[in-house]
Amino acid sequence: MQPTLTFVIPVRHPSNARDWKELKSNLAITLRSISNQAEIGWSAILVANRGSDLPALPPGVRVKWVDFPPNPLHEQGLAHKEQFLEAVRLDKGRRILAGMLDASATDYFMVTDDDDLVSSRLTGFVKTNRGQNGWFVRHGYIWSPGSRLLYRHPDFSMVCGTSHIVRADLFELPQSIEEASDEYIKQMLGSHIFITKHLKEHQTPLLPLPFVGAVYRTGHVGAHSRSKDIFSTYLMDAWLLKSPGELSRRISRLRILGQGIRHEFFGPYATAAHAQRSLSESNEMVLDDDILQASDNNA
Repeated sequence: MQPTLTFVIPVRHPSNARDWKELKSNLAITLRSISNQAEIGWSAILVANRGSDLPALPPGVRVKWVDFPPNPLHEQGLAHKEQFLEAVRLDKGRRILAGMLDASATDYFMVTDDDDLVSSRLTGFVKTNRGQNGWFVRHGYIWSPGSRLLYRHPDFSMVCGTSHIVRADLFELPQSIEEASDEYIKQMLGSHIFITKHLKEHQTPLLPLPFVGAVYRTGHVGAHSRSKDIFSTYLMDAWLLKSPGELSRRISRLRILGQGIRHEFFGPYATAAHAQRSLSESNEMVLDDDILQASDNNA
């Protein structure tokens, strides 16, 4: 049966990982999250360098082995920021393209970073709305491992790569990696910043996903962007003391990491030690476009 939704997970070259043991552990949690889809009709392709030590693969996940060289500019600080970004986009985009070309026929693709988490509702939603151009994740959670809190970001697709579900034909995939220009690889595949604008300009706009779609894990040693924890990033800026309204809005976006969120994004096998306080989703107040409203589905 042709999958409705295929997740493509690019994994960096082992030489570019600061701590492969941690990367492998994070990847295992990402794969568990993906395999927690509430409905059948999904598949996942992990793109990794041949010989990489990978975690056990859940049913529905397979590997596309590649032989791409390490990215020489994989760390911020090794070059000017734009050079660094271009190098990361090219390396990541090639891996994504290899995975997409290796996929069997599928209706939609979702690129998923190797340390992020996704909602268990995605496949069911895509099935119900098959035929649309796709969706961008407007609202998503930011979370630092070990924290009992998440931050519900109102413009998630601009900060996290795990943020677009796109109908497969809209990628206009080449027949081979060799046929793809570097510009195509970087703009369409290697970055999450450009694709929404590109598809809109080509009269195939994406719609906002109507619920929280993913979790961006930040503040760990393997984070590509050297991201900080949510408090340092969103609540500790000195300028917020001069803008109490914005500070109040940001505080209102904090969520407790309870059983409901954990089950939806981490999977049913999350350990009891990590399942901290229960969350009463039906009573949770959420911020949507600066309007506080009770919402069970958009927790």
